Amino acid sequence: MSRAPAWAPPLLAVQFLTRLPVPGLARLSAAAAADGFARAMAWLPLIGAAIGLVTATVFTASAMLWPPVIAALLALVVEALLTGALHEDAVADFCDAFGGHARGEEALRILRDSRIGSYGALGLGLTVALRCAAIVALPPALAVAAIVAAATLGRLWAVLLAAILPPVGAGTAARTGGVPPRRALLALLASVPGVAPLAWLMPAAVAIQAAVALVLLPALARLLRRRIGGSTGDGLGFAVAIGQLALLLGVAAR
Repeated sequence: MSRAPAWAPPLLAVQFLTRLPVPGLARLSAAAAADGFARAMAWLPLIGAAIGLVTATVFTASAMLWPPVIAALLALVVEALLTGALHEDAVADFCDAFGGHARGEEALRILRDSRIGSYGALGLGLTVALRCAAIVALPPALAVAAIVAAATLGRLWAVLLAAILPPVGAGTAARTGGVPPRRALLALLASVPGVAPLAWLMPAAVAIQAAVALVLLPALARLLRRRIGGSTGDGLGFAVAIGQLALLLGVAAR
């Protein structure tokens, strides 16, 4: 397989996580693009931190004009526009597929269906409402650090899930080719800049998040393995959303 140049993986990570135009990638061969996408997984937490910084900036600026709840909703809207609602779509699909008793091919068919059913609507509404409520409950400086850390660690959750669970189907998860331990370690190191401010302000919250991940990630992996035999793009996207929500709720807890 043709190896991607060093500049390709971070740009492919930006292309994957956002809807920003990324020049230069069209020059890559199919083999180099596949190699670069697999290596891009290690960059996801760092790109997530940048996305979180945009969200936090919009929240801070909006809070100067409107009440915190409106500012938080506007920030989440901008984030969804920036990412193409990638993770929101994953939450809806995941809840539709696993809210009932679908398994195997039936669950995979629901995951591929772009329509949102009752479970998907409920899951998406709850996650957005809880994220908004948690942000509003925090003091401004802490809210900024928590938003950035949540965006960072959510993407790290996706990388770790891909590292412990084989991909199924031919979608996004399959394109990663699985995440070897070395790449997962690089992703862990890449998460440090986005988490450091919150770790300085609330080290206990970051420690609790690590403990929560040790419980929820294996549970999510067992569910996916039992129902469909591995991970999909929607499974990884759901891990991002739950990782973000878990951190925000942990920081907002009294």
